[in-house]
Amino acid sequence: MSAKAGRVLLAYSGGLDTSCILAWLIEQGYEVYAFMADVGQEEDFEAARKKALAVGAKKFFLEDLKREFVTDLIYPAVQANCIYENVYLLGTSLARPVIARGMIEVADREGCDFVSHGCTGKGNDQVRFELAFYGLRPDIKVVAPWRLPEFYNRFPGRQALLTYAAEKNIPVVQTASKPWSTDENLFHISYEAGILEDPSITPPDDMWKLTNSPENAPDLAERIAIEFKQGLPVKVVVPADAKEYTDAVDIFVALNALGRKHGVGRIDIVENRFIGVKSRGCYESPGATILRAAHVDLEGLTLDRNVRALRDQFTTVAFSRILYNGHYFTPEREFITSAIPTSQRTVNGIVRLKLYKGNVVVEGRESEEALYDSQQSSMDELGGFEPTDTTGFIAIESIRIKKWAQANITRGLGGVTAKDVYGRA
Repeated sequence: MSAKAGRVLLAYSGGLDTSCILAWLIEQGYEVYAFMADVGQEEDFEAARKKALAVGAKKFFLEDLKREFVTDLIYPAVQANCIYENVYLLGTSLARPVIARGMIEVADREGCDFVSHGCTGKGNDQVRFELAFYGLRPDIKVVAPWRLPEFYNRFPGRQALLTYAAEKNIPVVQTASKPWSTDENLFHISYEAGILEDPSITPPDDMWKLTNSPENAPDLAERIAIEFKQGLPVKVVVPADAKEYTDAVDIFVALNALGRKHGVGRIDIVENRFIGVKSRGCYESPGATILRAAHVDLEGLTLDRNVRALRDQFTTVAFSRILYNGHYFTPEREFITSAIPTSQRTVNGIVRLKLYKGNVVVEGRESEEALYDSQQSSMDELGGFEPTDTTGFIAIESIRIKKWAQANITRGLGGVTAKDVYGRA
């Protein structure tokens, strides 16, 4: 293509795919700028910069988005106890809105006509990135090579990419010994594809990058305390090290280090991708796992039961799905997150935890706003509670149940039997 196609900002990772895409975009006539977001991944950013420029990028941009990632995405997800399919803590999903926002800001500043990414045509991330781009800049044009026949027919597999890289003198780090793909940020690391596509295969020990295996974690448990204000962690105390952390990013980094040390936060699941296919994924979310356990526990002490039920049934489920499906920059996300601060007003207090060989054990909690009354709950004293009042409570609750049982008898069903309940006589 001889005519200039325009200026494109590419989400660049430094790996085989995006390096080949960078070269291919240049081949198609685009002026390519490369973008990397520092969201806490362990990365040699200078090496990535040199590689992008060597491949042919006109400019390279590195944006430090760690604080925005923690305060704008991670902490609201902690407040809402976000989780997908009861297991996945949404680490990849959480980072995408931050990265997309950083890309659009650079694209606007640099006058880019297009943005581009290296997401495959079968995954969730293509949806997350592109919906975020359009939610931020409706007129932006997106180049998605893995959905273009002229690209995926030319590069049907990894070997074709390796051949192209050799032709273009693109340095490639061989990964045959670790046949899976990863995505890492401050919140977690994910592992997919390669040998993991067989869900019966146990992940090899050397796959796990962030955490000690529980078997190799310290034999001595470590105790910490986390203080929350309005559902947000504001202080972490680590007595063994005589250290306290109060900065938002420092808190998360410290919890990550503790979780990694003690083998906390590994999961291996088969999940339902947004586009409809099932996918096997392995994840390490050490700090997030600790925070979630502490936050959920403190809510038991401080959160009204009806508020908690509504939040659990609606906000948690809806926000988790919004994050997973890439609907962050939408009216429904604004509506959902507006309810989070109200639900967290009373979630103030301290939770004491024990970390031991992959486990997060709550050892105690306290709060000046506790709704728990030890005298009222005590089995050893009345504490202002009149047991006779329960007779009326049970009578009212039993009205509909008695009517249901009477209707069964009238229909000749003779009431509920053991077979009805257990499937047997």
